[in-house]
Amino acid sequence: MGEFGNETREPHDCVVNLRRNPVKRKEKVVIGCGAGFAGDRPAAALKLLQRVKELDYLVLECLAERTLAERYRDAKSGGKGYDPRISEWMQLLLPLAVERGVCIITNMGAKSPHGAQEEVLQIASKLGLSIKVGLAYQSSVSEKEVDNQLKLVDSDVSVYLGAAPIVECLERHTPDVLITSRVADASLFLGPMVFELGWNWNEFPLLAQGSLAGHLLECGCQLTGGYYMHPGDKHRNITFQNLLETSLPFAEITFDGTVSVAKAEGTRGVLNFSTCAEQLLYEVGDPSSYITPDVIVDFQDVTFQSLSESKVLCSGAKPSIECLPEKLLLLKSKDIGWKGWGEISYGGYGTVQRAKAADYLVRAWMEELYPSISINIASYIIGQDSLKATCAGDILSKPCEDIRLRMDGLFEKEEHAIQFTKEFTALYTNGPAGGGGISTGSKKENFLEKELVGREYVHWQISATRNNKISSTDPNSSLAVREQKLQHESNSPSVPVRREIIYESSKESIATGSQLCAAPAGQKIPLYDVAHSRAGDKGNDLNFSIIPHYPPDIRRLKMIVTPKWVKEVLSPLLNPSSFPDPDDMERRDRWINEHVKVEMYEARGIHSLNVVVRNILDGGVNCSRRIDRHGKTISDVVLCQQVVLPP
Repeated sequence: MGEFGNETREPHDCVVNLRRNPVKRKEKVVIGCGAGFAGDRPAAALKLLQRVKELDYLVLECLAERTLAERYRDAKSGGKGYDPRISEWMQLLLPLAVERGVCIITNMGAKSPHGAQEEVLQIASKLGLSIKVGLAYQSSVSEKEVDNQLKLVDSDVSVYLGAAPIVECLERHTPDVLITSRVADASLFLGPMVFELGWNWNEFPLLAQGSLAGHLLECGCQLTGGYYMHPGDKHRNITFQNLLETSLPFAEITFDGTVSVAKAEGTRGVLNFSTCAEQLLYEVGDPSSYITPDVIVDFQDVTFQSLSESKVLCSGAKPSIECLPEKLLLLKSKDIGWKGWGEISYGGYGTVQRAKAADYLVRAWMEELYPSISINIASYIIGQDSLKATCAGDILSKPCEDIRLRMDGLFEKEEHAIQFTKEFTALYTNGPAGGGGISTGSKKENFLEKELVGREYVHWQISATRNNKISSTDPNSSLAVREQKLQHESNSPSVPVRREIIYESSKESIATGSQLCAAPAGQKIPLYDVAHSRAGDKGNDLNFSIIPHYPPDIRRLKMIVTPKWVKEVLSPLLNPSSFPDPDDMERRDRWINEHVKVEMYEARGIHSLNVVVRNILDGGVNCSRRIDRHGKTISDVVLCQQVVLPP
């Protein structure tokens, strides 16, 4: 395939430089989220493109810590190093995106943006489309050694870049598709806002509102009813059909920083105060200091006002006291060991007792070969305590005629992991009666270690390549469509205008869908009756929200949901097995007291709590031995707790 128009710019470091005479191209930019994670649905993104004709950009956010670690392993073994589904996405989306002049921005480039670019160009050629594919990517990372000499460390590290490379690429190349390496999620969306609306890097109030929009959009349908519907909660019990017809979200951002999030008209799902509140606190840690490479945002006073069933006004994001982080977050890939696992099912009478016997045998067989190695093994019973929602003492007392034991070990050596799978398989003839459906596996695991790196040591580059020469005078070319769009919607493009954000928010920003009233006092009720929640992870840390259905209940919730209460509820997560002995429990409690820390934050604008639990996720998503590596189910583990609210 012939390629033309390749141009690469000199590398830039990540020190912030103000834009020179930024141009306001639009009064309003419309940005959609087509993917909220690597496993999202291309068909849903196509529906958003079809339904929202005013879209200017479609962002595909497909890179997280787990998928980045996978791309590292892939690249090291001679694989692609970029998202293997990029072909599937582009074949479906490119024809309509090019026709509409919608620019696709995605972080699918991961560790190999150039490889991703080549594949997209080939797809476009097969589709008969002439497009330009831009790149904005980390080109090198250095560290200062003892003798003050700089050493390149780029091969196994990724730095969370900000929006600047995206803005530069849009400004220089006007690509149809823009592929990045690791860019902070919110920055993927902030880039086109800065470019189109003429913002500058020192306009922190605008960057804060723009980052709010990006953060709300970044997880896709989580904003519009996905991951929200709950038949056990009367406040969230929407129909299956309603959930099926959920729309991916988009946002309208104006020149002065006004932000509205929306879903396509005529679609179902839910977009309201509650869905926005859940997404606002999702994985943000301290809401007064949400750190992005572009701005540190204070979300404490953010509020939401429903303008219709399909649109919500979002206001109140502002820069934190310290506006800009001096350093950037760096992820360094490190080998953590070898994972070995096995599962077996038991049915009928005495299932839990037989699982206990199987657990005992596999640990004992491993100890015969490798003394003290069983401390590396975790086990649990799927359907009983795999999510650790049950106290250890309750397991044997609960009759169950259908269970599945899973054992999961993290070992230093590959031979240990492989031997574990052999010993587990031996349960077929050497274990308790009636065990079946054994499955085992092993694989190498790597861990993304977090560090901070100075902006001056991180460099990025941009480039662009097109698969055919494009004439901007050709009315059918994608470049011409986008340029006509820009020209039609621009307003005094050469004259930057001073702007101010007004932080007034409506007092009517509370959800009104249900008949809301204070939760009863003085009686045991599940936390479900008082609040809803969403959990997420950052490395080995858990983040979950507590959002009351009736906002004034936050006062009483703060009396119940304390650091001590959180530790007591979540301590079973660190049980080594379903059958811990007193020594196991003592070791667990000692470890929790030494390592597990609970931080409580209040988001005043939405009358909610955000809880961060440090070192609770067994090492985090890339090496955890838990069936729920992300800790996402913990929100419901918390909500099912019985509480007694004070008056």
